[in-house]
Amino acid sequence: MYAKPHVNSDVGLEEVGLRSADIKNVHIHWNLNPSELYEHAIRNNEAELTKDGAIRVLTGQYTGRSPNDKYFVQQSPSESKIWWGDINQATTAQLFDHMHGKVLDHLSHARNLYVHDAFCGADKTYRMPIRVISEVAYHALFSWNMFVRATLEEQSEHLPDFTVLAAPTLIARPDVDGTRTGTFIGVNIEKKLIIIVGTLYSGEVKKGIFSIMNYLLPQKGVMPMHCSANSSEDGSNSAVFFGLSGTGKTTLSADPNRILIGDDEHGWSDDGIFNFEGGCYAKTINLSEESEPLIYATTKMFGTILENVPLLEDRTPDFDDTRYTQNTRCSYPLHYIPNASDTGVGGHPDNVIFLTADAFGVLPPISKLSPEQAMYHFISGYTAKVAGTERGVTEPQATFSACFGAPFMPLHPTVYAKLLAERIKKHSAAVWLVNTGWTGGAYGTGSRMKLSYTRRMINAALNGDLDNVEFEEEPFFGLMIPTHIQGVPDDVLRPRATWADVGAYDEKAQQLAQMFKQNFAQFANQASDDILAGGPKV
Repeated sequence: MYAKPHVNSDVGLEEVGLRSADIKNVHIHWNLNPSELYEHAIRNNEAELTKDGAIRVLTGQYTGRSPNDKYFVQQSPSESKIWWGDINQATTAQLFDHMHGKVLDHLSHARNLYVHDAFCGADKTYRMPIRVISEVAYHALFSWNMFVRATLEEQSEHLPDFTVLAAPTLIARPDVDGTRTGTFIGVNIEKKLIIIVGTLYSGEVKKGIFSIMNYLLPQKGVMPMHCSANSSEDGSNSAVFFGLSGTGKTTLSADPNRILIGDDEHGWSDDGIFNFEGGCYAKTINLSEESEPLIYATTKMFGTILENVPLLEDRTPDFDDTRYTQNTRCSYPLHYIPNASDTGVGGHPDNVIFLTADAFGVLPPISKLSPEQAMYHFISGYTAKVAGTERGVTEPQATFSACFGAPFMPLHPTVYAKLLAERIKKHSAAVWLVNTGWTGGAYGTGSRMKLSYTRRMINAALNGDLDNVEFEEEPFFGLMIPTHIQGVPDDVLRPRATWADVGAYDEKAQQLAQMFKQNFAQFANQASDDILAGGPKV
């Protein structure tokens, strides 16, 4: 299935300018298989073998993305489409070209270059051929895991629509180069090129390509989504799960009784949904066999990458240890999940689920949204940070990320909201807001919602058990709450009833409602009256 590696070959590299560079002393390793990449990563001191056959990589200073160092080149014609601001930051073509030149010079003097050809998108109608070039084998193995793998024939004819050039050991000099820090992630849509400087963290590779899909697909009438997806075993009942990090997107879609389509990035076309990826990138903090058996099993498999996970003396991973970061992760091919889809595609979703981890303990554990509420909550993209997750966070903090993935959405959020609303209406999908956060009080007083309860509520929604139950409206957000779900205590469904001090609940609910309104003010001038009507009622 895999093309044999080419060494000291510049075939295809002319697309990104390396052909003219001095590469005669560089070993170019083209489309190595996982076994070969293991050997290189260990030999290069990029990784070490764990007790059970995975490899562990420490990414150094950066254990997560660097959104403040990511820029789009502001130039025609893309500049008229991009939603510029703090998220989609602008840079000049001159700075990009300067840093591109430095990357080319740096890679031309590297000992090894690793090239991986793949696709983004399981649907052949919409998939994008990509190429990842890096000085580290770790990025090539990550790309092999995470993107849709090309056959030998496809590799031999591969012409990338977008290329990633990664130079993690090259550190920018702000005083000389004009960058903000030593890290620079530049996206040039017109040149079809992403450059990554000064960070080893592989999530920059994945999310960079994801951002490009989010730019291109809406122009083809396809809704790109930061979501996981699964379906019933016969494929007749599909569901998508939107949610920010820590809300349970990966965990809740990995259901042993359903087919996993994908865990993070999908498109919704006129033909149904399709995974962008060929793998999963799951958080592993506090991972256990009891709570998440399917994901836990992948950490013992050859080919899996454990990122920033501490190892015990016998090289057993310690998933409870946060010495390097809270953001420990594992990357593995999708087929490592036993019930994963063979095709990465599914039918039109019957259910759309928005996941939030409300640390204020206000939102119901499950509620049904009207079309107007669906657009409002999708644009809002609410969850909450809790103490200990980031330096300086000592109490719950509301976090709003438009479309449940603002850092990866180059277009205005209303573009994606309208596309989603059209799909929901056309295919009569039910929309649910599910709170995986706190109950019985805010963080520090209440407790985290039991995973077993959340699974039961979601299964009830997916199986149609809630089609004929009674609902009641809560007063602050106008959310419709089912009054009874088999296997879940009735009072758990009504968050106000779980608080010992109902006055304190009312005060906190008012506070959260105002946070929603304040956040949504930035979108109000481009939001319709229908969308605005989906907001809080107080």
